[in-house]
Amino acid sequence: DSKAIVDGNLKLILGLVWTLILHYSISMPMWEDEDEEDAKKQTPKQRLLGWIQNKVPQLPITNFHRDWQDGKALGALVDNCAPGLCPDWETWDPNQPVENAREAMQQADDWLGVPQVIAPEEIVDPDVDEHSVMTYLSQFPKAKLKPGAPLRSKQLNPKKAVAYGPGIEPHGNTVLKPAHFTVETLEAGLGEVLVYIEDPEGHTEEAKVVANNDKKRTYSVTYVPKVAGLHKVTVLFAGQNIDRSPFDVHVGMALGDANKVTARGPGLEPVGNVANKPTYFDIYTAGAGTGDVGVVIVDPQGRRDTVEVVLEDKGDSTFRCTYRPVLEGPHTICVTFAGTQIPRSPFPVNVSEACNPNACRATGRGLQPKGVRVKEVAEFKVYTKGAGSGQLKVVVKGPKGTEEPVKVREAGDGVYECDYFPAVPGKYTVAISWGGYSIPRSPFEVQVAPEPGTQKVRAWGPGLETGMVGKSADFVVEAIGTEVGTLGFSIEGPSQAKIECDDKGDGSCDVRYWPTEPGEYAVHVICDDEDIKDSPFIAHIKPATNEYFPEKVKAFGPGLEPTGCIVDKPAEFTIDARGAGKAELKIYAQVGGAPAGVSVRGILLGPGLAVP
Repeated sequence: DSKAIVDGNLKLILGLVWTLILHYSISMPMWEDEDEEDAKKQTPKQRLLGWIQNKVPQLPITNFHRDWQDGKALGALVDNCAPGLCPDWETWDPNQPVENAREAMQQADDWLGVPQVIAPEEIVDPDVDEHSVMTYLSQFPKAKLKPGAPLRSKQLNPKKAVAYGPGIEPHGNTVLKPAHFTVETLEAGLGEVLVYIEDPEGHTEEAKVVANNDKKRTYSVTYVPKVAGLHKVTVLFAGQNIDRSPFDVHVGMALGDANKVTARGPGLEPVGNVANKPTYFDIYTAGAGTGDVGVVIVDPQGRRDTVEVVLEDKGDSTFRCTYRPVLEGPHTICVTFAGTQIPRSPFPVNVSEACNPNACRATGRGLQPKGVRVKEVAEFKVYTKGAGSGQLKVVVKGPKGTEEPVKVREAGDGVYECDYFPAVPGKYTVAISWGGYSIPRSPFEVQVAPEPGTQKVRAWGPGLETGMVGKSADFVVEAIGTEVGTLGFSIEGPSQAKIECDDKGDGSCDVRYWPTEPGEYAVHVICDDEDIKDSPFIAHIKPATNEYFPEKVKAFGPGLEPTGCIVDKPAEFTIDARGAGKAELKIYAQVGGAPAGVSVRGILLGPGLAVP
């Protein structure tokens, strides 16, 4: 406070003076070539040191005591603030620090307006007070050169000029592609930079040289080689070769343009590829110039050597890449041309578990070539058990080629239940794929018929649902009205089936057929050249077995007699299956051919014996 000043408290007075210097000389003013945001983040000491380091790039200055002991740093600072005031500071004798400091500080005092607030003997002292040095140096950022200053040219040293950049590298430059490099002349003095390019045929031309006007006195050089072969790049500073000039540069042929290369094929699709199954894609390089095609596949574990790649030149600038992924999971495919990735590369490809669409099968009335009618639900099932991992896709297209709604429900154990509802007659196409690949027989063509007229007959019986190889499958066809029409039957399935029809003479007939192989059979019941309602019926024929024998089942009793049954009175009969093996028992009862109006219940009397 004021009392400390009146009392002459030297320590506090010096502290006050240092605070004023720190605030007004170092912290507040903005200096040339300084970023305001960076300055706010630094301490005053860091800020001043950073400015000096930026101003004197030739020396590694990191403090305000040791790095100033030989006086050369002062000479460098003065010469960088006013080039030519101390041009020969690099040649100063470090063993004469006081003389060096005196020369620099005097020039700064005379021509930059920097007063000597510290003596030369003090600034080179190892034990100098940092605050004093900072106080002196803080005047340089705002120093201005006075008119008439005795500026001298720096002694030229072309060998201290350096060149660097891809344009003077022995390899990597190509015909008609601009080559760039930089020449730095800070240590070489002041002089002109010239660059000449001599091609393999002996022609010489001057390169374009642009001064960057930066602190390291750099120049940007550009030239465009027109022919392939060995070029000599001569870099002159003040008329003399710089270090390592001339440079030998081997110019290669022009590389192709990877941006003009395309690749496509199933092997690049994000989904649909499976493990241990070969896939491929094609690479098209027409119009892209000269270059090598490269393909690298990275597996889910980041390894590049697990997937073997085979590249085949198909001619006409087309290359086929074939590979077989080993692991399931996300893969990355990098496609390069002339060392550069093509558009969209790298390609992400998710490899699924090995799937076998050929192990899938689809069955059902909704896939039959004929028999389905409009405004009826067309059902079918897809069985994928044993087909590996995959995704089921079902596409139904109507007569006009537009997609129709289709419902797909997973029923468990690899079974999918599907149905669609055709609204107009015509040809429908049902395409089914598993893991991106069509299953056997897909696409299915279904001819949907118009709505039927008056139904003249109906069909019922177990032979329309199930059966066994080598056994007859039976069903009944009955007339609904007085007109029967012309009847016909056909069986489509894994084997040909012999058909017999027994006309009962009462408007009905018994039909039986003998399948010889297991599988799904489509039983067509045709009246007047059209499938009747619900035809074709899908019957599942089981393999022959020695576990049960339907022909050994016996049925007897009054409920099976042609006459004697009374309405609303139980009609009883007995089924004896004791010698027929173990199997499911089903009973069909019809009244006048209609399934309604009859209830069936049974009493189990013992093993294989029941009374419905």
